[in-house]
Amino acid sequence: MKKKLKWAALLSLSLVFLSACGTSPVTSESTGQWEQLIYWFGRIIQFLSINGQIGVGIILFTILIRALLLPLFQMQMKSTRQMQELQPQLKELQERYSGTDLESRQLLNDATRQLYKDNDVKMSASFIPIFIQLPILMALFQALTRIDTLKVGQFLWLNLGEKDPYYILPILAALFTYLSMWLTNKAALEKNMATTVMSYLMPLMIFWFAVNAASGVALYWVVSNAFQVFQTLLLNNPFKIVAERQAKIEAEKERQAKIRRAQKKARKRK
Repeated sequence: MKKKLKWAALLSLSLVFLSACGTSPVTSESTGQWEQLIYWFGRIIQFLSINGQIGVGIILFTILIRALLLPLFQMQMKSTRQMQELQPQLKELQERYSGTDLESRQLLNDATRQLYKDNDVKMSASFIPIFIQLPILMALFQALTRIDTLKVGQFLWLNLGEKDPYYILPILAALFTYLSMWLTNKAALEKNMATTVMSYLMPLMIFWFAVNAASGVALYWVVSNAFQVFQTLLLNNPFKIVAERQAKIEAEKERQAKIRRAQKKARKRK
């Protein structure tokens, strides 16, 4: 638990740091590696803007970045699933070492580490990919907010530098965020209040940010979260995971039933 809190704190600090990296316009004359990365991202978006449609460039570049980061997302999802599968055993350990004294907490930590080790689960596998992805995704976000050429132009009903007048993008961004979190949590063995609250709170936060953001930024959020939904259904389909888990339970029940029938026949022969 302490390690989780430590990683969460580092993630929060990273978010604050990257958010404070600057708000001034980025141009070809900007100095600093961070600004150069942002400018390079902006150039790629412009290159992908078919017929000068910046909106198309934003969509294509967001998909490209998400596709390149797919192995990291998959590593994160695999680790998360492994930890979800161990939740019943973790709960047993917590009940076994339920004391609040220092010795009980130490025994719980040792038993938890051993459980992860025995099942080849690495806690860092859930968080390291986030820290690798975070600067890339933040650079893409800042390219849309700090490069003037990416904040102008029309795309569908949108003026990319202004808010969506019909709230379509904010609604879609919130909807895909909710679907992504719902799909991720559906396969979890243990549900808790924190994940339930976040499943509703995060979409509301995304909606509020998208309502107040330029349409170009809201478009990025929609495409990114829609890609996340597609990725989850393709690579970590919760319906398939639940079906596989149920099949294992049924197979184990059948195995136990066969054992009981064999034992019953053996007793009759005697």
